[in-house]
Amino acid sequence: MLYEGIRGVPRFESFEYASKTKDYVVLIPIINEGERILTELTRAKESKISDFADIVICDGGSTDGSTDERNLRSLNVNSLLVKKDIGKQGAQLRMGFWWALERGYKGIITIDGNNKDSIEDVPRFIEKLQEGYDFVQGSRFIKGGKAINTPLFRFLSVKCIHAPIISMTAHQRFTDTTNAFRAYSRRYLTDDRVQPFRDIFMTYELLAYLSVRATQIGMKACEIPVTRAYPKKGKTPTKISFFKGNSTLLKILIRNARGVYNP
Repeated sequence: MLYEGIRGVPRFESFEYASKTKDYVVLIPIINEGERILTELTRAKESKISDFADIVICDGGSTDGSTDERNLRSLNVNSLLVKKDIGKQGAQLRMGFWWALERGYKGIITIDGNNKDSIEDVPRFIEKLQEGYDFVQGSRFIKGGKAINTPLFRFLSVKCIHAPIISMTAHQRFTDTTNAFRAYSRRYLTDDRVQPFRDIFMTYELLAYLSVRATQIGMKACEIPVTRAYPKKGKTPTKISFFKGNSTLLKILIRNARGVYNP
């Protein structure tokens, strides 16, 4: 089914392999993740994650064959959403959030599709949402979390720049603020003081904004331990380029701290 003309939501197509079966959904934004996403989905299947939440792929226009319907169905993927519009991660998330809220989910978990994160921990995010938390941030840097082969530059930038600025802006301490493994309550995403469905969120703005807005408006937020593992050797699986990508992230942080993204 094609969705278009929805304010603040990119044009996209949905392929629903099954109806809604759970109260919670895992959204996985990808673009050309190849074997990484298939390995991640295999781990999810082995851990029976689909017993806890529906799994939905939010594709940015992959051309590598990783979103083949037969593969996704065999790995317990509930639906595939394919963006047909401009924008990167922020647009993919807006697409997924809108679709998930329209479908009636109580809470949304997001996780990268590059097989770096412990998708086996999805039930722990659901537990926190059920306890009444509106924003749950996964962290490799708190007790119980594991940071495996984290590149030194990434470690220092999170510890010394990203996390301190996000924590200051949110008025609550967070330790792993570039980590997209997190959860949001329906109440949070639909609050008039949040309004995530705006075209200002095209790249990484939405992740930064949603990291701070919950506590700014008096909602409950927490961190839970997760594992993030980078490969021992070879190219680091990331969509953030060293110079341009990181300078863009810094600009977003500053704009976020100034309240530019607030409604």
